[in-house]
Amino acid sequence: MSEQVRALHKNSKISPQKARLMADAIRGLDVDRALAVLALSPKKSARLYEKVLNSAVANAEQNHGLDVDQLFVSEAKADAGMTLKRFRPKGMGRMRKRFHRHSHLTVSVSERG
Repeated sequence: MSEQVRALHKNSKISPQKARLMADAIRGLDVDRALAVLALSPKKSARLYEKVLNSAVANAEQNHGLDVDQLFVSEAKADAGMTLKRFRPKGMGRMRKRFHRHSHLTVSVSERG
């Protein structure tokens, strides 16, 4: 198998659980098909993965000289990033924790064949 070229987006402002839905949808697809899936999805994570996938394709073409027409998404994942802990007032003088989760989005592309 040829080399994997990857692109990262660190501390993206979306929870990993929501981002993994799009990662599962594009993993294993050809690049042009994956971009079509992302373009038609209404989810916020689709916009983020679209940018990361375009960056990975550009890295493969410019830095490694790979053929863009032969590329496919070999890996797409969303790992947990930092979590901001905030507090909201609730009834009877109590406080409730709120977690603002962030993700590290990773996309790797490889040549078929």
